[in-house]
Amino acid sequence: MASEQKQAFLERTKKVWNPGKTQDWIDTGVDIVIDRREGYCFWDMDGHRLINMHLNGGVYNLGHRNPEVIQAVTDAMAHFDIGNHHFPSLMRTELAEKLLATAPDNMQYAIFASGGGEAIDIALKSARHATGKKKIVSLQNCYHGHTGLSVKTGAPRFNEIFLTEPEADQFVQVPFNDLEAMEEALSGKDVACVIIESIPATYGFPMPAPGYLQAVKALCEKYQALYVADEVQTGLMRTGQMWCCTSYGVEPDLLVTGKGLSGGIYPIAAVLVTEQAGQWLTEDGWAHMSTFGGSEIGCAAAIKTLEVAQRPETLENIQRISEYFDQALADLQAKYPDFFVGVRKNGLVMGLEFDYPRGAELVMQELYKQGVWAIYSALDPRVLQFKAGLLMSLELSKEVMDILECSIDAVVKSLPKT
Repeated sequence: MASEQKQAFLERTKKVWNPGKTQDWIDTGVDIVIDRREGYCFWDMDGHRLINMHLNGGVYNLGHRNPEVIQAVTDAMAHFDIGNHHFPSLMRTELAEKLLATAPDNMQYAIFASGGGEAIDIALKSARHATGKKKIVSLQNCYHGHTGLSVKTGAPRFNEIFLTEPEADQFVQVPFNDLEAMEEALSGKDVACVIIESIPATYGFPMPAPGYLQAVKALCEKYQALYVADEVQTGLMRTGQMWCCTSYGVEPDLLVTGKGLSGGIYPIAAVLVTEQAGQWLTEDGWAHMSTFGGSEIGCAAAIKTLEVAQRPETLENIQRISEYFDQALADLQAKYPDFFVGVRKNGLVMGLEFDYPRGAELVMQELYKQGVWAIYSALDPRVLQFKAGLLMSLELSKEVMDILECSIDAVVKSLPKT
């Protein structure tokens, strides 16, 4: 039960911010009001400590208030500010060079945005311009953002309310891992691009079938469409490689990054494009403008984030805790095989599957009570999104697993007997 102080604050919030979302969380039993935060933990205003296994979609890959990122931004603020998006920039050029150095060799330019949805819009507009085609193919139950074009590629859950349903002749969705449906969608040679999260996050991290993503890329080449890799949630070393798509052997035409690129400190996103996909940059460089895209302070955060993510000791830590979770989750699944029925995992990208309607929501609620924050998948509430950070310690990982076991046990004991 929330304290009187928190209840009063939540009522105050509902009057001025987002009453629907605030009340939904209250009804779900998750009345978080985040206060202090440090590393991979945060505390709500009642003093309740939570280990963060949601990371806000990967924003906090490096933890909350990472001291190195804070220092980089503090140092930058002694010389820079947001900057002027019209002109060449010392910081944007440096970040562009560092991003392109991490990317497949076919990438030529970096285009900056203030957030992931805007970056997806840039990618889709770029693909349309480069191909002269309008149609965009995405996956059923996908999510790529809430802005103008990005929301039309996603599940109806996110676009119907605003009357922004995709035009049937321009936006097509096909099932994940279904190559026959993908080829049918592309066969008319009227598709500008296919956009894919290598591991669809909001759908609960279902894993691509062996060879699926490579085959989709081959189909794109066969039917003269571009391949857009949405790496906003799965990139930046979350799978043990900088970009998830390349770990599956795919060299995309456009690659979108965001969330964790910010270091959790200053918002920034980017689209990396090939020469072909970035044709408009030489034809009319004013065609897309973003006042806060590539903010020079954001660039400082992103440059430090890339440095930390690529350190050998960071990769060693990712491998160490990934191997720990492999074994610990397998052991836990063996204890509750009728309820905890699946682990979807690549590196630190994890989806835990429960064989019960809205089972992940029940586990989420129990985890919250016991001190871990992880969120169920919006488009499949049987699956819990479970995201460890790149720098998370083995000790904290073990604490997470102890709490997960207690939480699953409590949920199983609460279920009606059949």
